[in-house]
Amino acid sequence: MFLKIHPENPQRRHIQQAVEALNNGGVIIYPTDTVYGIGCSIYNTRAIERIYQIKGQYANKPFSFVCSDLSHISEYAKVSTVAFRLMKQLIPGPYTFVLPASRLKQLPKSMISKRKTVGIRVPDNKISLALVKELGHPILNASVNDENGEFFNDPEIIKYKYEKHVDVILDGGNSLLELSTILDLTDEQPVVVREGAGDISMLIAA
Repeated sequence: MFLKIHPENPQRRHIQQAVEALNNGGVIIYPTDTVYGIGCSIYNTRAIERIYQIKGQYANKPFSFVCSDLSHISEYAKVSTVAFRLMKQLIPGPYTFVLPASRLKQLPKSMISKRKTVGIRVPDNKISLALVKELGHPILNASVNDENGEFFNDPEIIKYKYEKHVDVILDGGNSLLELSTILDLTDEQPVVVREGAGDISMLIAA
């Protein structure tokens, strides 16, 4: 299913169609504020396995997931005072935060690293945030790229390459061709793991 969706005022019926697919164990492709994401419910292990297969990725590499806001993040991760203050400035935005996991028994292993951390995003994108709010829990977030690491920002190309492999593609227009910046907030001093989209001048200055 290929649905054109308004980036600023996402049609409720399209969000509901995508969430229905997620609730039925489906895999969707959706826009974020960086590259397009491929995702599913974080609690559906079969759907997660499908994403590993689609991406040709080994199952020992954990995925990040999308939350709706800072309070939602605190349900799944331990947020220190330092991390809270920094994330409050950066959320929503093109950042992935590495934090100590707080729901080790509830979260699937594919969400948790060997360090017992999770990667969490709150994108500045109304479509992805609407999906999470409608679903009621986080959505797995993996970048849409081929086996050679090439990213696709044109929804029509994404449709051509992935329509047979996923259940729903939400076309929110062309995306960036830049990944999120990854910030490790497990210690008092934030560490830039990967520099991507987003301003990190405040961290460099610090």
